[in-house]
Amino acid sequence: MIITFVGHGYVGLVTAAVFADLGNTVWVIGHTPEKIENLEKGIIPIFEPGLEELVKRNVKASRLLFTLSYEEAIRASKVVFIAVGTPPKQNGEADLSVVFEVAEKIGKHLDGYTVVVTKSTVPVGTNKEVQKIIQRVKSEKATFDIGSAPEFLREGQAISDTLHPDRVVIGTETKAARDMLVELHKPIDGRFVLTNIETAEMIKYAANAFLATKISFANAIAHLCELTGADGLKVLAGMGLDKRIGSPFLSPGAGYGGSCFPKDVKALIAIAKKYNYDFRLLGEVEAINKFAILNIVKKAEVLLGGSIKSKTVCVLGLAFKPDTDDMRDAPSITIISALQKGGAKIQAYDPIAMSNAKKILRGVTYYNNSYEAAKGADIVVVVTEWNEFRQLDLQKVKQLMKSPNLLDARNIYEPQKARSIGFSYQGVGR
Repeated sequence: MIITFVGHGYVGLVTAAVFADLGNTVWVIGHTPEKIENLEKGIIPIFEPGLEELVKRNVKASRLLFTLSYEEAIRASKVVFIAVGTPPKQNGEADLSVVFEVAEKIGKHLDGYTVVVTKSTVPVGTNKEVQKIIQRVKSEKATFDIGSAPEFLREGQAISDTLHPDRVVIGTETKAARDMLVELHKPIDGRFVLTNIETAEMIKYAANAFLATKISFANAIAHLCELTGADGLKVLAGMGLDKRIGSPFLSPGAGYGGSCFPKDVKALIAIAKKYNYDFRLLGEVEAINKFAILNIVKKAEVLLGGSIKSKTVCVLGLAFKPDTDDMRDAPSITIISALQKGGAKIQAYDPIAMSNAKKILRGVTYYNNSYEAAKGADIVVVVTEWNEFRQLDLQKVKQLMKSPNLLDARNIYEPQKARSIGFSYQGVGR
């Protein structure tokens, strides 16, 4: 099948490359000549394990094609996916301006019958607006249906999640659109959930908001355990063994971040407000997450005797999670900004995300590895749980530091071992 993706971010590029690898001819439309030229050369603008090889293989096979031209791609395609960003506005609502702009461009170039599918995360009712826009600008001979096929990929595991998802959600209005999208997704082995469009739009928000809620609940329990003397990790592990609850996302730490959870929680609150429902639960989820992030700074102050002023803090991990270079809403941004405001000097290292971090975090000294970053530090704060941090020679780290303080914001070290080496150690919930 010939299909098109408008947008080449995480969602658009990964999904396009996977569909191309499954044998389809896939066009990817961008709007920046330099980025399109780089993609044609196999130069990937994001870090995602396995993606560079996947793109290069399918570009070489002429199954994955990049263009700036809507006319060239849209007229040839049976299915067109909208996969552009929907960042939050100041009031928390999703900014749909690019979605609507793209819908108009798509509509002007439709030829024959086409299914236009929104893969971007959008509020309920967005696809109906897309439908109105296309209907207004399309030619008389063109016919189309709309659909919603939200993505559920995780950065760092995006290719696997696209090929082997827990579910494939397809929202449509007509049998023709449903049949075409089911046929396209047949090689993907997730369970199919076929719904109307409004349901598909809501599933994505509901799923992300619930996962964010689990994280905030874990952090709230962890904090309470610290106050009461209970072992937060064992409490949460015991909870997770209940099949009704499950252990994923019950790990306490420095809160959640990234491109999805923060904006989707805000957007769902805004959606509820539009329908006169006060979604207070999600408001508390946000508040707990903010507390969990800033509490890392308070823990650092305690370890440093009550003040971080003029102290040197080594921050290990900047990306919002391991196996990605994504700095969007990363907890490290809030933590480092608060530490700097308190007068601390920051030395930082991240295996992948430092080039992106430098665009956001000013006044930070960046190093080539963990040991260089730890040299002369009064405290080491682990913010992102990269695997290489788990294998650090803690004895060597201690020798390089000015003072042996270790704040393990992701609970990757054994407290007893760290303390036996001579660290003043603090985790989360321990």
